[in-house]
Amino acid sequence: MKLAIGNDHTAVELKNVIVSHLEERGIEVLDVGTNSTQSFDYPISGYRVGKLVASGDVDGGVLICGTGVGISLAANKVPGVRACVCSEPYTAALSKRHNDANIIAFGARVVGDEMAKLIVDSWIDATYEGGRHQRRVDMLTEIQDTGSLSAAE
Repeated sequence: MKLAIGNDHTAVELKNVIVSHLEERGIEVLDVGTNSTQSFDYPISGYRVGKLVASGDVDGGVLICGTGVGISLAANKVPGVRACVCSEPYTAALSKRHNDANIIAFGARVVGDEMAKLIVDSWIDATYEGGRHQRRVDMLTEIQDTGSLSAAE
């Protein structure tokens, strides 16, 4: 498995913790975030990780900023990305099982090191269930591709 990771200046320390944790699990990590605590615009990392995930160059992505919200919004602008912000493991697992989330995001100002590891592990270890959930993922793709949703019209 190969994951891309991106972050802003608020998340340098937590990113390093997560990179080490992933590598200990035998996961290859492509770090496209900043290693500086100087102000860094989170949309850059969100976009970089989003492009890598959408192109299939990596199997998924991890994004970390202050809250996880801004960086996930940036990634979700890349077609093919389904990034979810999660602050606990249950939502992380369901984001993959039900929504086929290909990027997980969380906030360095929201969760600590150990919770972040649990979130990442829950997401990595989950498997997309398909079935009844595929119809809804297809709806997300329809909105992305057409700017509308026929079921809602």
